[in-house]
Amino acid sequence: MRIIEEDGTGAVLDIQAALEMADEQGLDLVEVAPNQTPPVCKLLDYGRFKFVQSKREREAKKGQARNELREVRLSMKIGEHDFLSKVKRARDLLAGGAKVKVTVRFRGREIAHPDLAVKLLRRAAEALADGAKLERSPMMEARSLSIILAPDELAVAANSRASGSTESTDN
Repeated sequence: MRIIEEDGTGAVLDIQAALEMADEQGLDLVEVAPNQTPPVCKLLDYGRFKFVQSKREREAKKGQARNELREVRLSMKIGEHDFLSKVKRARDLLAGGAKVKVTVRFRGREIAHPDLAVKLLRRAAEALADGAKLERSPMMEARSLSIILAPDELAVAANSRASGSTESTDN
């Protein structure tokens, strides 16, 4: 079998000699390519190898963008102040980088007037236009009508720069 040491040098040895070599150096013999001829093994500290591998996975996970969809529900008979507080909540969610699904749920005979719900959703989209873009136009789902708003990349970048500059002045 082909043995690759920690420093990258390699040699072809039989399995018994490879195990003795690993034991002398206080390392583990790990088979990395069993289908090759001869099979390839590495001499390494397996505990450290697993630690570094898990650290790499955590770092990669940190860099991934989460595709988070949050929902804000409105009703057909919503008051002005309630509407403004829902818009503020949606704005906060969008600033955090999440997509927002704005839903108007129909109750009873309200379903006979979807035009009023579309008007309400348009009003919400216009109120959030400075930090979001419309990703999906109004769509009926069972007894509700909804739109999806995605954060505008320029607005999110400006928000993160603004929050970053305030943090540096506080320190």
